[in-house]
Amino acid sequence: MKGFLVLGKCLTLVFWWVVLLNLFMPMVKPFHALINLAGATLLVLHLLEIIGFGKRLRGRTHPWFDRLQILLLGIFHIQSIPKPLIAEAPHA
Repeated sequence: MKGFLVLGKCLTLVFWWVVLLNLFMPMVKPFHALINLAGATLLVLHLLEIIGFGKRLRGRTHPWFDRLQILLLGIFHIQSIPKPLIAEAPHA
């Protein structure tokens, strides 16, 4: 599972690199708009992930750094965050 997360993070960073490269040196006619559209769509999805998983980040030591990583890597970073432990209710 860890290898899958690392591969996903690497491929996501390559995608963002292509989107950034496309902004400064546009690709040929149809691909320029498609890459920008895919980048904007992924950015919106990652923003929704930050909102949706906000409670999971509250107990973390650096929640803003986690939000930045979610903005870049999305679900691949969320999957690498350990789930919070649920304290057991005291027994009577």
